[in-house]
Amino acid sequence: MDVVHERCAGIDIGKADVKVCIRVPGPGKRRCKEVRTFSTMTRDLLAMRDWLLAEGITVVGMEATGSYWKPVFYLLENDIECWLLNARHMKNVPGRKTDVADSEWICKMVEHGLVRPSFVPPPEIRQLRDLTRYRTEVIRERTREAQRLEKLLEDAGIKLSAVVSDLLGKSARAMLEALIAGERDPLVLAEMAKASMRAKREILAQALTGRFTDHHAFLARTMLDRIDAVTATEARLSEEITRQLAPFRRQVELLTTIPGVSTRSAEVILAEIGVDMSRFPSAAHLASWAGMCPGNHESAGKHTSGKSRPGDPWLKGALGLAATAAARSKGLAARYKRIAVRRGKKRALVAVGHTILTSVWHMLTHEAEYHDLGGDYFIERTGRARQTRRLVSQLNMLGYQVSLQSAEVV
Repeated sequence: MDVVHERCAGIDIGKADVKVCIRVPGPGKRRCKEVRTFSTMTRDLLAMRDWLLAEGITVVGMEATGSYWKPVFYLLENDIECWLLNARHMKNVPGRKTDVADSEWICKMVEHGLVRPSFVPPPEIRQLRDLTRYRTEVIRERTREAQRLEKLLEDAGIKLSAVVSDLLGKSARAMLEALIAGERDPLVLAEMAKASMRAKREILAQALTGRFTDHHAFLARTMLDRIDAVTATEARLSEEITRQLAPFRRQVELLTTIPGVSTRSAEVILAEIGVDMSRFPSAAHLASWAGMCPGNHESAGKHTSGKSRPGDPWLKGALGLAATAAARSKGLAARYKRIAVRRGKKRALVAVGHTILTSVWHMLTHEAEYHDLGGDYFIERTGRARQTRRLVSQLNMLGYQVSLQSAEVV
């Protein structure tokens, strides 16, 4: 096979050490290789970098193994071109697997150009990504704690969650604080309802009648304190995210013009894909990388499951929330309804998320604002005659005879 990279290296990364294989030109047309082992301590990694630079290595490939690749990649990225490789693309011969063999295999794959590097964003985007991902985990933890609180109230016979939509809202929180403080009269507790909840005082009194004991009060106090601490952590993270997003404020404002994309969703999208779209040759490449498009699985002329491929789960989550909101808006609701009728709601949400991501690519590439194509775009694209035939055919299948008459435009 042709040698694409004459001086390359493959690194098999573990928690305690790394195996490094280099391949360089030798006498005549031969290729020489050398394998060394280094610990993952910074001092030894610096010695590894010096050795690679002394050998004139131009490309280093490494497998994405947990988070162990990060210190190696970050230490080398400023001096040598680093490729982070997908483990699914580098299956070695079964039964011959060792760390040294893996490093040699990675090196050969890079040498002959048989693998492609994964997308690793620049440092400022990586920091932003760490913040948004941690904030998402913090919000999920608050949701889990609220669910534990609901189960505790059920154990005490308090059916507050059957009446209020948010256990952490102002009215419900006031009632819970009173319960914890020792108040047990359901009528007194129901009078703590605020605003529109006051119309439900009678049913609230029934829901607050139970056997709430000091044991439940202790657990509820602990849970609420933890929820408050998590909420404070979320606020600090959001403040830091806003500060680090200051250079990209224009991009955030552009993305929020897309139907369904909130400021928080725009922050997550930018943290996952960055602002430089040159890493993705087209919007289709970006959608494929994110896992927001149908998969291909064809064998012997037969097409099997076309479910979407695995992609960035954080980005897919943000696009899913945006697609759910967009399905209820005027802009993308037509696309959602058109696909939901034929393919179901879940596939329709994926399709709307794909449309949003495609719009993001074009907007960040051309610094353009979102342009809504209109609710009748798909009808115009497929042709009114074709759409008419399809609808008439459906009515005929239901047993109706249809005669059409054009509406006169006044």
